[in-house]
Amino acid sequence: MPVYEFEGRRPKIHPNAFVHPDAVIIGDVTIGAYSSVRPSAVLRGDIREIVIGERTSVQDNVSIHTEPEYPVYIGNEVTIGHNAMVHGAIVEDRAVIGIGAVVLDGAKIGEGAVVAAGALVPPGKEVPPNTLVMGIPAKPVREVDETLREAFMRGVKTYVEFVDRYKRGLKRIRFL
Repeated sequence: MPVYEFEGRRPKIHPNAFVHPDAVIIGDVTIGAYSSVRPSAVLRGDIREIVIGERTSVQDNVSIHTEPEYPVYIGNEVTIGHNAMVHGAIVEDRAVIGIGAVVLDGAKIGEGAVVAAGALVPPGKEVPPNTLVMGIPAKPVREVDETLREAFMRGVKTYVEFVDRYKRGLKRIRFL
């Protein structure tokens, strides 16, 4: 996997995490236990730190980057959907960033909140805990109910199980 030190800042990846060989990790990036970073994701900690908690899934093609005044902190049991972007933001525990969503500088996604697929959270916006937001710009739609929360936690469990499965069973092959 392409993991790069940059200007003395070196990634720290927990031995029980899984980073796909085609993901790119640069600089001051910390990835917690049982978290996964999927194919073509890019985590670029070349300006400030990126911290990924435990049991968090960073899915295919996700981009995570920072600004001088905005590091990225992503909590535990977070799901960041395919093609999403998190730039200089905080995402608290058990939050979900939907497929193709964009979360910009200084935004804060509260614990258990859900940013719907394709939504745009503008700079500095705070999404309250356990709130579903949708649209461009993202606006609150409703509270995250127990049914939705349970569905996302089943997803977390599945992604954590895949960490060990990928570590044991992912093998690059060559086609002629």
